[in-house]
Amino acid sequence: MRTSGILMPIFSLPSPYGIGTFGKSAYDFVDFLKSGGQSYWQILPLNPTNFGDSPYQSFSSFAGNPYFIDLDMLVKEGLLTKGEIKAYDFGTNPEKIDYEKLYTGRYPLLKQAFNRFNTDDNEYQTFVTANAYWLDDYALFMAIKQAFGGSAWHTWNDSFKKRKPATLKRAQSDYESDINFHKFLQFKFSSQWTALKKYANKNGIKIIGDIPIYVALDSADVWSTPQQFMLDDDYTPSSVAGVPPDAFSEDGQLWGNPLYDWNYMKQTGYDWWKHYLGHALKRYDTVRIDHFRGFESFFAIPYGDTTAAGGKWIKGPNTDLFNALKQEFGNDLPIIAEDLGVITPAVRKMLDRTGFPGMKVLQFAFDGDSSNVYLPHNLIKNCVIYTGTHDNDTIMGWLETSDTDTVKQAKDYFNYQSNNGFNWAMIKSALSSIADTCILTMQDLLGLGNEGRINTPSTLGDNWKWRIKSECINPWLANILKENTVLYGRENKIK
Repeated sequence: MRTSGILMPIFSLPSPYGIGTFGKSAYDFVDFLKSGGQSYWQILPLNPTNFGDSPYQSFSSFAGNPYFIDLDMLVKEGLLTKGEIKAYDFGTNPEKIDYEKLYTGRYPLLKQAFNRFNTDDNEYQTFVTANAYWLDDYALFMAIKQAFGGSAWHTWNDSFKKRKPATLKRAQSDYESDINFHKFLQFKFSSQWTALKKYANKNGIKIIGDIPIYVALDSADVWSTPQQFMLDDDYTPSSVAGVPPDAFSEDGQLWGNPLYDWNYMKQTGYDWWKHYLGHALKRYDTVRIDHFRGFESFFAIPYGDTTAAGGKWIKGPNTDLFNALKQEFGNDLPIIAEDLGVITPAVRKMLDRTGFPGMKVLQFAFDGDSSNVYLPHNLIKNCVIYTGTHDNDTIMGWLETSDTDTVKQAKDYFNYQSNNGFNWAMIKSALSSIADTCILTMQDLLGLGNEGRINTPSTLGDNWKWRIKSECINPWLANILKENTVLYGRENKIK
């Protein structure tokens, strides 16, 4: 069945509180998608952000970002007042997130809500029990981190770093209130997200979630289960993740994530990954796994190197991992493989054996070669076509910054005749392609330029901040979207 959807991060939704939330605007966006004949809402990772405010660097692969908890909903529950919310400054620019103001303003408000919350609540207790396998370690990790001024866990003294039982037992008592606060945040996150997802599904919209292949070094994941990762006896990584130098970066990309000890993971039946994917499958309808090629071979960079140039490729678990996951969850795993980057025949063979659809990005199609696998006439049905991703510029930004030959080939390919509406020329090409699924970005529907870009890889400072104006999500745009979705046979007909 031919389908389509929109990529739109939760943090980019309109709200009066500095960042998008699970509140009214999220429900309005579901209504917009339904009116536009869409089938999917793709989002970015929902985890708490860590270094650089990136959702791909998180304190936990299981926890949710407390920034997304809607404050108005807490007011309705009697946990906050409007006056208390108005006392805080969340920033004055409705099109940019100010993470520093969020950090200083949001947590004190959430602490006020927690102080009024009854932790004997049955739903809360049920949630805490059901999620104890990750929540207990995460809440303790965050409480200790707070006590140590936010410092990374691998800089803590040995008794905390190496989880000495007596030390942890004392910490559970000393930091009991803070531990419960972080459990409360996860309960409210989960409750609000579950209600939003239920509303989306009821209206025929499925959620495509996004999970990073790697976890952050400074995370509850690594602190609580160091044996899953390539660390030395002092819990320092031997090598870290990244990608090699290429045409886009002469130094490559040094991500710094610890690498998995795949031999250990195999010996334990890939239990950690079963928990990780199982958690994601409960949270989303379909899961996009970032940097999928890393399962065939991963790029290992010596710890301490300042660039990725000295790294080397090491074989990964390949389909052995996915065979184990299919045994656990069934053969028809709803996974999208992010298979961009250095794709070798071995990676392609792995993807074919899993049966998962890969990604085709139109912005990568115009290199002068008519056999380019991203060109619409070369696609296969079992793939997801994107005009661009969160790591790309917008279509109009790409048009402005690409070289003359690239732009000419694109315009010739689309038979583009005007100086207006190039974004729609590319959108229509994606929608008309043979790909089973087409995902468009909200910025491209609006025809935004570089100001709408979400992330520029290997840079810091101005990423993950874009927000949409509330008036841009409107019936007029939904009607145009639906007309084109119907035209190319992708309309969601669920009423």
